[in-house]
Amino acid sequence: MEKARLIYEGKAKKVFATGDETLLIVSYKDDATAFNGQKRGTIAGKGVINNRMSNALMRLLEKKGVPTHFVKELNDRETLVKKVAIVPLEVIVRNISAGSFSVRYGVEEGIVFSAPTVEFSYKNDALGDPLLNEDHALALGLADRKELEEIRTYALTIDRILQGFWLSCGVTLVDFKLEFGRLPDGSIILADEISPDTCRLWDSATGKKLDKDRFRRDLGGVEDAYREIMERLEQNPEAAE
Repeated sequence: MEKARLIYEGKAKKVFATGDETLLIVSYKDDATAFNGQKRGTIAGKGVINNRMSNALMRLLEKKGVPTHFVKELNDRETLVKKVAIVPLEVIVRNISAGSFSVRYGVEEGIVFSAPTVEFSYKNDALGDPLLNEDHALALGLADRKELEEIRTYALTIDRILQGFWLSCGVTLVDFKLEFGRLPDGSIILADEISPDTCRLWDSATGKKLDKDRFRRDLGGVEDAYREIMERLEQNPEAAE
């Protein structure tokens, strides 16, 4: 499958049309941003790791019954995916207090929740991706009630599957962001990516951060952390094709 034309370039990916109007090619970049684009940089090799990790985890989720946009990995940086209309919601699942949750509610990082929390935010860079509730999403016409319930159910299912997977790698899944899309028939599937850019992943024994927080917080060792989390994934038999 060949790239036809560039139709979108975001902070971390380029999206290309193909000769098949139902399929797109996603190309992952090494560019890194944080705080809604206020901080910018490069993480060498990030595009390769995010592409391969996202594909491995989506294959795992597909095996467990979660539909995704993944079709085929084309090379280290490029993947063929189903074309979807993205639902303009960012879905954040949290298992442990960290990041904006800790700042927003004035609590320390590392508090383990009795049950996962699910947050919705309006996917709108110009507005800073503000938090919203289901009634807001309905009022704005972002999704209907059935879609919101389906998205929430998928998000919690994905959390359960990924928590177990990462625990077997010696990693704690702290929180993560998901995006969903609609196929032409209206069905909802998982889209975007699952990577150290979109997940907080801590070493279960030491609490060492193995994700984009090392870039956000100037902790150093960013490339090493991305490589380490990828190596752990690849050592897990569940990640095999």
